[in-house]
Amino acid sequence: MSEKAAVAALTQGFEAPAPAERPADSAAARLQRMSARRQAALDDQKRSFLRMVSHELRTPLNAIIGFSEILSSELYGPMGQPQYQEYAKLVHESGHRLLRLVNQILEIARLEGHVVDLSVDTEPLAPAMEYAAESLRDELAARQARLELVGLDEALEVRADAKGLRTILGNLLQNAIAYSPMGAPIILRASRDGDMVEISIEDCGEGVDPRDIPRLLRPFEQGESTLSRAAEGAGLGLPIVQLLCDAMGGTLRIVSAKGEGLRAVVRLPGA
Repeated sequence: MSEKAAVAALTQGFEAPAPAERPADSAAARLQRMSARRQAALDDQKRSFLRMVSHELRTPLNAIIGFSEILSSELYGPMGQPQYQEYAKLVHESGHRLLRLVNQILEIARLEGHVVDLSVDTEPLAPAMEYAAESLRDELAARQARLELVGLDEALEVRADAKGLRTILGNLLQNAIAYSPMGAPIILRASRDGDMVEISIEDCGEGVDPRDIPRLLRPFEQGESTLSRAAEGAGLGLPIVQLLCDAMGGTLRIVSAKGEGLRAVVRLPGA
């Protein structure tokens, strides 16, 4: 028997199996891919919407604020009747409030849609607090509020996005100003706690029922009813702070009780 015939005889019945067919995708896998494609399309639509709203609302608002400021300051001469100057100031203030609301709504949409990029780096805390206080100088003066810094080390640093850190401090400070009695102190504390830095902003307002605290962390909610609330705003400050803290590896905790004011405690990674 030839060598070729012998090999053929030995291998008879032992043919190599055909390559296995790739199993058909399961219905769950197809649904998952379809869901991912829909989510990506929605994210693209949200980005386009945010760009459109940012331009179409901010541009006219900036014009309203700018021209009303020129009118109220009578930059090009007196307007005649004093009422006109008063009305121009009201338009200017209303424009600022509306622009602040637009910015907050855009920030909520970006954070909830995960379409905002944060650049986390080492940030000194003291300059960020000074920036927040300076940006709210008029509100502080209107309420005759006194800022009291307790235990702030000038060398204290956190790991945070610079803009996000200023937004957190500004929103918490603005919330404290809005609900503080006239002339009452607002207490800012900051200290290192292990690997974290704890920042608290405390007001002397009426406070809220502890059962209402989870509701305050939802967008468009406030401590008072919409019919009786004394402070302006859409209730977006605290939800924005919580979303920013989560995005930067930190936490937000609210401590309050009726008649005992409100204390917002932020913990961020220390540098």
